[in-house]
Amino acid sequence: MKRLHGVIAATPTPLNADMSIDAERLIGHCRWLLGDGGCDGINLLGTTGEATSFSVEQRIAAMRAVAASGLPLDRMMVGTGASALSDAVALTSAARELGFNGALLLPPFYYKGIDAESLADYVGEVIGWAGQSGLKLYLYHIPQNTGVPYPTEALAKLLERYPGTIAGLKDSSGDLAFSRALAEKFLGFDVFPSSEGSLTEWKSSGFAGCISATTNITGRLSQIAWSEPESQRGREAAAAAMAIRTVLGSFPLMASVKAALTAMTDEPGWERLMPPLRVLSPDERQQLLDRLEATEFANFEPFADVR
Repeated sequence: MKRLHGVIAATPTPLNADMSIDAERLIGHCRWLLGDGGCDGINLLGTTGEATSFSVEQRIAAMRAVAASGLPLDRMMVGTGASALSDAVALTSAARELGFNGALLLPPFYYKGIDAESLADYVGEVIGWAGQSGLKLYLYHIPQNTGVPYPTEALAKLLERYPGTIAGLKDSSGDLAFSRALAEKFLGFDVFPSSEGSLTEWKSSGFAGCISATTNITGRLSQIAWSEPESQRGREAAAAAMAIRTVLGSFPLMASVKAALTAMTDEPGWERLMPPLRVLSPDERQQLLDRLEATEFANFEPFADVR
């Protein structure tokens, strides 16, 4: 199975009125992202997808629904991190067995101050119990949320112990210097920063692409930046994508992405969030739309009809 690369959307998870996962809308959105949405791949059930707010059973049910939908699973990774080892094993095993092209693993995030050896041992336990055959594991570095980073020392140990299984890392720390250092140090290890702004330097820095919440909105612009990183058109597309990202990031991100999708699709159900996250207030939503109107987002239909 080919390695994931390029513009990858960390997709939000749509909810029904009873706060269950709306699998039909999720599948439809994934299909759009991989087509007209401009994305090369999808990160299902990650932070943007509010994964840790759902039970293991809910997450696996969503994974099964997507796997049964006919969507190309070779273009999808799925978040499998959990606080309990047995939960992370169950989710990672399901991702492997269902045929997703990667499992994205958070570190254990309750206990802090975990040393590199213990962290590598934890990942090894997940691999051992989930089954290594056919498993492609990506590590999810988001220390501002987890309080537990994936340090270089742990990565070196894991790549030595599990060559061919440890495939890469999603770096949501916002520290591009860290991403660059990993790509330079570990050749063949796929590093994905979390911002569209990194797309124009993927050749020079050795990045495998980016995995971003905001590529749900900026995917078409981001694809130009990825495909033409050294051209003026590519640089302009990256700047336009970043302008949209900056506006979305000025509000609670999961709420703003879902509000933007509501404006794009005219489907109010997109705005629901799992507690403790909240939707934007009417005033915040209007501010968001007003500010987005000054960006390339204004050219996305049906936004022109809801301004």
